[in-house]
Amino acid sequence: MSMTITEKILAAHCGRSTVKPGELINAKLDVVLCNDVTTPPAISMLKSKEMDRVFNPDSIVVTPDHFVPNKDIKSAQLAKRLRDWVNQHGIKNYYEIGHHGVCHAILPEQGFVLPGTTIVCGDSHTCTHGALGAFAAGVGSTDLAAAIYSGELWFKVPPSIKFVLTGRLQKGVYSKDIILQIISKIGVDGALYQAMEFTGPVIEELSVEARMTITNMAVEAGAKTGIMAPDQKTFDYVRARTDKQFEPFYSDQDAQYSQVVEIDVTELEPMVAFPHLPSNGHPVSEVGQIRIDQAYLGSCTNGRIEDLRIAAEILKGRQIAPWVRMIVVPATTQVWRQAMEEGLFDIFSDAGCAISTPTCGACLGGYMGVLAEGERCVSSTNRNFVGRMGHPKSEVYLASPATVAASAIKGFIADPREVLR
Repeated sequence: MSMTITEKILAAHCGRSTVKPGELINAKLDVVLCNDVTTPPAISMLKSKEMDRVFNPDSIVVTPDHFVPNKDIKSAQLAKRLRDWVNQHGIKNYYEIGHHGVCHAILPEQGFVLPGTTIVCGDSHTCTHGALGAFAAGVGSTDLAAAIYSGELWFKVPPSIKFVLTGRLQKGVYSKDIILQIISKIGVDGALYQAMEFTGPVIEELSVEARMTITNMAVEAGAKTGIMAPDQKTFDYVRARTDKQFEPFYSDQDAQYSQVVEIDVTELEPMVAFPHLPSNGHPVSEVGQIRIDQAYLGSCTNGRIEDLRIAAEILKGRQIAPWVRMIVVPATTQVWRQAMEEGLFDIFSDAGCAISTPTCGACLGGYMGVLAEGERCVSSTNRNFVGRMGHPKSEVYLASPATVAASAIKGFIADPREVLR
């Protein structure tokens, strides 16, 4: 029986030769990723049921990221509960502040994401890790508790939509623009409980970091996960970070898909998702004069070193508009240090930006850039729901790091192609 890459991974992890969409299975988990928001409730559930154990301390990776450094007493208490639990169970893969990062950036960076593996986390953007050929899905705190305790979890095998990307990207157009265009095309429920499988020559040309931006936002189309077949770039990325063994999987040529979507990106412009949905995407040429108050560069979507380099190239030797605040948030401590060593911080600082330690922060309206009533922000993050980054009457526009940087200079949402050197 022919299968997709997603079906093959799930079959291998439930001890079966084949699975098909709609079947309920119990799959073994290779990695359980934990953060400071959804893990404490899972810990409480386990303790209340006298089930306070971890199935394998070496398979659990923990990093506080949403509210670090702790912004108030409540967030400090969450972090402390996480820290105490880590110490109690001897979990060594713990990335405390100073060595921390946004969970979906630090997991692949530190070599925990391997092709052909299964990963869950109590965070919807766990689908990021499918860029390396893994099955990765976000779960709630109850399922997270079960995963921590047993190392297994039930899934309904998702059908797959195949996206075939052809053509060549224009200068100034990036992977963020690709996924914003796809979501605008199919809608926020266009891939509901399906696997979005991305393939084609455009994907092959993208770096691994750029690929992560695409899979990261699969959930914004309602998908269970996003995934890409591993290739030599994937193997090089993984081998630079770990010597662990893995088995890659690939979709059969005659695998069955619920839909095949072909997209030529040649004429694609930089995209901007208007409030209040990621699917409300518009080509930048149709945006008009939208004045902004804040520009935000960071998050699990676009806070990696490549993203910072793209923005720095635009900002170098320029100043952000006097009425704009620009906040730069490297996704991990390693990215922070690399950006500093490459001189990117000098460029950001000279341009008038504020530079943060790694944190999810303002992406979820936590802190480090929360918006006031009536303010507008152009952001490299993944969601722009009502009140997502602050006041319910604020507005968030999603865009690529290049568009964010260009807009910070102009003071209005701008086309990065007009300022690229």
